Amino acid sequence: MADEEPVPTFRVRIPKEDEILGIVIGVLGGGRLMVQCKDGKERMCRIPGKIKRNIWVRDGDIVIVQPWEIDPDKKADIIWRYNRLQADFLRAKGYIK
Repeated sequence: MADEEPVPTFRVRIPKEDEILGIVIGVLGGGRLMVQCKDGKERMCRIPGKIKRNIWVRDGDIVIVQPWEIDPDKKADIIWRYNRLQADFLRAKGYIK
């Protein structure tokens, strides 16, 4: 019994079909960030006002982005930021490198 791994007791949000995982590679200011997305594209993302006061995003953070309907290859909104424990879980499960 002492050799068993502890089971995580948290839930991790997985991206839905129109959402993409990404890593923040630059902070541009004014609530805008540059994100390297899992699909290989680099997008300028903004933090919408309804979550701007609730999350603090820095370089290297793993986020979920939702591409805009207009110009989806270059622009997106950040809708979720993972904490360090959740990011480690995503790496262990193979969602990100």
